[in-house]
Amino acid sequence: MFVLAKDSTPLMPCHPARARTLLAQGRAVVARHTPFTIRLKDRAKEHSEVDGVQLRIDPGSKATGIAITDEKKELDHCGNTVRVRRGLISVELHHRGQQISKTLEQRARCRRRRRSGNLRYRAPRFANRARPPGWLAPSLRHRIDTTMAMVNRLIRFAPVAEIHVERISFDVHAMSAGRGLSAAEYQHGTLAGTEVREYLLARWKRTCAYCGAFGVPLNIDHIQSRCRGGSDRISNLALACVPCNQAKGSTRVQDFLSADPQRLAKILGQAKAPLRDSAAMNATQRQLAEALKQCGIPAYCWSSGRTKWNRTAMGLTKTHTLDALAVGCLDHEQGDAIVRISAQVLVVTATGRGSYARTRPDKYGFPRLNLTRIKRHYGYQTGDLVRATVPSGKRAGTYTGRVAVRSSGSFNVTTAQGTVQGIRHRRIRLLQRADGYAYTVKPEATSAPGPA
Repeated sequence: MFVLAKDSTPLMPCHPARARTLLAQGRAVVARHTPFTIRLKDRAKEHSEVDGVQLRIDPGSKATGIAITDEKKELDHCGNTVRVRRGLISVELHHRGQQISKTLEQRARCRRRRRSGNLRYRAPRFANRARPPGWLAPSLRHRIDTTMAMVNRLIRFAPVAEIHVERISFDVHAMSAGRGLSAAEYQHGTLAGTEVREYLLARWKRTCAYCGAFGVPLNIDHIQSRCRGGSDRISNLALACVPCNQAKGSTRVQDFLSADPQRLAKILGQAKAPLRDSAAMNATQRQLAEALKQCGIPAYCWSSGRTKWNRTAMGLTKTHTLDALAVGCLDHEQGDAIVRISAQVLVVTATGRGSYARTRPDKYGFPRLNLTRIKRHYGYQTGDLVRATVPSGKRAGTYTGRVAVRSSGSFNVTTAQGTVQGIRHRRIRLLQRADGYAYTVKPEATSAPGPA
């Protein structure tokens, strides 16, 4: 648990049992519900022993692991001085970069539809805007911004003395080829010396990938459709006859070929895993490291190989938070070890602060209804962390989670187990105002630290 001095400066984190004792004695008050933080009423930072903690980060494309640790020197059974690392608090931050990318693509489709419809002509304006140095797409910039927002928040709650981050770079060209490359091989891609259609005709032997038809007109089809997250990567393209192409549409290939498992296995064997996550990591890892160095706290970058070595030597399961716990230097030959992991993980999901749109569009992109400008009803706003107590009825119970408000006073509360609908506002108590994130708790992976 996070602990603040009476002037709100951070102190060393404490055990939950210690926090409950301080609250019961009246020596502390709750400063924040999630992450749970108490503020002492009778102690200043000058009267406390603050050794400082380390903030360890394992960046990811969809989720980032964050661990707050402390390190101390102790004597082992042989009398040698070793360094032990304890995991105090674990946070798993889930990004919404894919949601942002999907929303931007939907907006672009609506604009193209309006531009190409029976409307006045307007030349496209998406390619004539200058981009400053270091520009990133909004879905990529979001990963850096949310990570930095969480880091700055943890710095306010804990006495962070050092920041350790894993910096990784993927060789997407070699991953695409499925083998190691060298020298001039990096200059020759999959389509070197050929074109897309000729490559696909040779790859699929001039037959339809879905029915095996030969000698008919063939179209280029996405195995995983674009609307379902598929890319234009050559491994996601196949040849399809006109009837199969029209029948498949945006249907999942697993559903379309459910009656022909052999052909489905062949197509899935040809399609390679997308490299979107690897490309996102390559694009953001340098700017994230530079942003962390601007926090005013010493920041160190470590390789992913060292993280894997530490995790394997300690016998830890591969999770985002345990990877973050293993980031940094540990001299296993000298006896350094991780002796404690956090029992629970705080799962933080980026949800945003609502929409700026004032209308809802139809499938053609034209507005069909207006949205209300009033976002707060009965003192609550969508996204607030609340606790609902329903004494009787089919919804009887206590629910803690994010609330979705309505002007009628019948709210929905979303918890880790699901959404409970139709709870009256009189049964709800506010715990924390909306801050753009949703919070849940889950147990850490069942893995004890120690030699592998």
